Amino acid sequence: MNFFRGVIGGQPAGPQPSGAETIQKLCDRVASSTLLEDRRDAVRALKSLSKKYRMEVGTQAMDHLVHILQTDRSDSEILGYALDTLYNIICNDEEEEQDENAQKQADDLGAQFTDKFIQDSENVTLLLTLLEEFDFHVRWPGVKLLTALLKNQCAQVQGVILVSPMGVSRLMDLLADSREVIRNDGLLLLQQLTKGNAAIQKIVAFENAFERLLDIITEEGSSDGGIVVEDCLLLLLNLLKNNSSNQNFFKEGSYIQRMKPWFEVGDDNSGWSAQKVTNLHLMLQLVRVMVSPVNSPGATSSCQKSMYQCGLLQQLCTILMATGVPADILTETINTVSEVIRGSQVNQDYFASVNAPSNPPRPAIVVLLMSMVNERQPFVLRCAVLYCFQCFLYKNQKGQGEIVATLLPSTIDANSISAGQLLCGGLFSADSLSNWCAAVALAHALQDNLTQKEQLLRVQLATSLGKPPVSLLQQCTNILSQGSKVQTRVGLLMLLCTWISNCPIAVTHFLHNQDNVPFLTGQISENLGEDERLVQGLCALLLGICIYYNDNSLENYTKEKLKQLIEKRIGKENFVEKLGFITKHELYSRAAQKPQPVFPSPEQMLFDHEFTKLVKELEGVITKAVHKSSEEEKKEEEVKKTLEQHDSIVTQYKELIREQDSQIQELKEHVASASSQNEQMQTTITQQLAQIQQHKDQYNILKLKLGKDNQSQANTQGDGSHVNGLQTEELTQLREEVEELRKQHTLLQTQLGDKDTLINTLRSEALQTAEGTAGGSDNTELLKELEALRSQVQSQLAEINRLQTERQELLRRAEAGSLDAAPGSEGSTDTAKVAELESRLAAQTSETERLQEEARSLLEGRAGLEQQLASATSTVAILQTEKAKLQTEVQESKKEQDDLLMLLADQDQKIHSLKQRLKDLGETVEDEDDLDARDQTDDDDEEDDEENED
Repeated sequence: MNFFRGVIGGQPAGPQPSGAETIQKLCDRVASSTLLEDRRDAVRALKSLSKKYRMEVGTQAMDHLVHILQTDRSDSEILGYALDTLYNIICNDEEEEQDENAQKQADDLGAQFTDKFIQDSENVTLLLTLLEEFDFHVRWPGVKLLTALLKNQCAQVQGVILVSPMGVSRLMDLLADSREVIRNDGLLLLQQLTKGNAAIQKIVAFENAFERLLDIITEEGSSDGGIVVEDCLLLLLNLLKNNSSNQNFFKEGSYIQRMKPWFEVGDDNSGWSAQKVTNLHLMLQLVRVMVSPVNSPGATSSCQKSMYQCGLLQQLCTILMATGVPADILTETINTVSEVIRGSQVNQDYFASVNAPSNPPRPAIVVLLMSMVNERQPFVLRCAVLYCFQCFLYKNQKGQGEIVATLLPSTIDANSISAGQLLCGGLFSADSLSNWCAAVALAHALQDNLTQKEQLLRVQLATSLGKPPVSLLQQCTNILSQGSKVQTRVGLLMLLCTWISNCPIAVTHFLHNQDNVPFLTGQISENLGEDERLVQGLCALLLGICIYYNDNSLENYTKEKLKQLIEKRIGKENFVEKLGFITKHELYSRAAQKPQPVFPSPEQMLFDHEFTKLVKELEGVITKAVHKSSEEEKKEEEVKKTLEQHDSIVTQYKELIREQDSQIQELKEHVASASSQNEQMQTTITQQLAQIQQHKDQYNILKLKLGKDNQSQANTQGDGSHVNGLQTEELTQLREEVEELRKQHTLLQTQLGDKDTLINTLRSEALQTAEGTAGGSDNTELLKELEALRSQVQSQLAEINRLQTERQELLRRAEAGSLDAAPGSEGSTDTAKVAELESRLAAQTSETERLQEEARSLLEGRAGLEQQLASATSTVAILQTEKAKLQTEVQESKKEQDDLLMLLADQDQKIHSLKQRLKDLGETVEDEDDLDARDQTDDDDEEDDEENED
């Protein structure tokens, strides 16, 4: 203990040991002491020496410190000392060396110790395990140590944490720690952890990081918060930048809506703190990350839509038009609004409707353009306004038309400043940067819009009093020929190339000026310095566009004549070489990388992003067009015409197919509607038939009831309109039946008289026959016929009597009906008859139903028998097929047997011939018969021997 007191406390007597010796003794004490207190004091001493003797402590004590972390887990104090010591030897932040070389050596030292520590991946896993300790003295130094490791060797430590079970989840728990120091250092740790590792970024995001970070930002006061808000925003940027999965998760989780309150800036914008500026700048960058042009178009469009719907775009426009906003925040807000509206028609339309709070109100676009062409404004702000104008016109033909319309004579308002006036003013001002910005902005108003290119040809400019106005195209070429600054000429050449490309009418207007082509050829053919090479390349591009998009409407400047001019005055190879100067320029590749114009200085502002696309598209085709002969061009034109004809034919067929498809669709819909109407009508008819049948049944029931009621009423009151329950119509029917019966009676009486006459005749003939012949065969036949006739007469008489009786009954009833008198007994008789008829009707109905049921069952039985017959038929067919197969197999077997018999016969013949040859040669050959005889003799001998033994 005295040793430790000497190290930590007062100065002992005698010679002082060196630092390395002291550290060696402390390490021995840490390794050999059995008491926890001794080891703890030794580690505390190493911690105190770790800053001054960083190299010695790191070299000698690291292994011992790691061993302490592994073995002394129960004592939080010694763990804290060990972690602090490791942090001091690994971290580079505490070094205060002013010399750059010394600082570099310190950084290298930290990287070496980091490599040594993470050489065994179990050390990092051990550190992650220690972070689960809630004790402040263990957790906080553990967080700082892991952060230092990530700063020195980020990729290696990330790999170990990524494969460690629940490694990232343990670190995410730091954000939920109630102690702000640990939570804030946990944010710094996660910042280092998520740098450049998409896999870890996804895991952190799905560990509910967005929700926790946004909650912390809100708790800390959003943009008015402190450094903690900045750390949260930096971590959010790490998670979202270039990570489409996390961006989609952020959008789907409705976290974009939670960003709107960040930008609610009050009216009093004076006194912005540096921290607030930093926080708001990071918030704007976070919005830009979600709608960056480098993201996929679908994801960007979806985020733009969400930002408009939740009011975030409106809030950004409010900041844009507010007063007192710092310049860097205003610049970043312009860039943010630019990317929120880029390519989104709804957002672009809203931005076009935004007005600045001025008197009178002016459109926000006009106010921004005023800043762009004002040379006193900051360079970065002017670049931001140009980017905003480009994004407003990107894929926005409606906005392009509105901008060009402000230049046309019919829409110019002398009392107000328009966008077109500002662009023309900037195009012809003395400031070269304004010239370039205005030219590029106007070129974007013409981008991929043939209509506006033709409309812009109508623009006329008044140069001075007393002189006629000149066209905008002519004025651009006039300024170009005057030899202004390189930046101005580059801007004008980019505008002219964009204007006349893919527009033969504009090419004709350009070539109509006799001075333009000689100027271009003169510029290209001269040998100028490095600064003028870019202008020469752009002049070559402009002349190549005049060749490629020439419709040969001017005789002096047809395609062929322009190519001959190039060959004579410039040379084709020289022309192509000058054309290649554009893409070889160092600023060309920088502008082609991203749409936003970002330049270190105004002098380097030469290329526009969209123009680089145009150059890439036209350079190859112009080179081919210059080298082509007239015959090749004619062939190509014929091929183009043929292709155009084919395209027109294909288009016509496509339109015809579309029309037929639409007609087929309409007919299908009509058929479907007709089918549904038919089904509805069938259903309605079925329902109506059922209702009719129901009404008929009800009517019959009511009719019977009404008949009975009328019968009782006639019996009691003697109503003259009813007779025995019979209606007047039924009475008329009965009378007709009586008349019919009378006719039948008369007919039967006549027939009866004829029969009587026949009978008498037969009798007389019979008597005569009996007298003439006795017992003849004819007599017997006549007697039989006579008996038959008698029986027939008797039956007819009975029928006549029955009919007469019924006739009398009907006559009596009819007479009784005419006299309106009916005794009660007859009423009861009629009632009985009605009941009898009803019973007979019911019996007939039941019999009919029974017969129908039997017919139905017979039909079902017939269907079953037909089905059985069909199955039996199919079975018979299958059996017949199998029989045919078997017969084929039998035939094949017989054929094989015949072949085998033939082979056996051949073999026997060969054996016989061979035996005969052997015999001829003198060999003894036994025949099969001899062998059989010998076998039989041997069998007999064996049987004799057995009998002798017995």
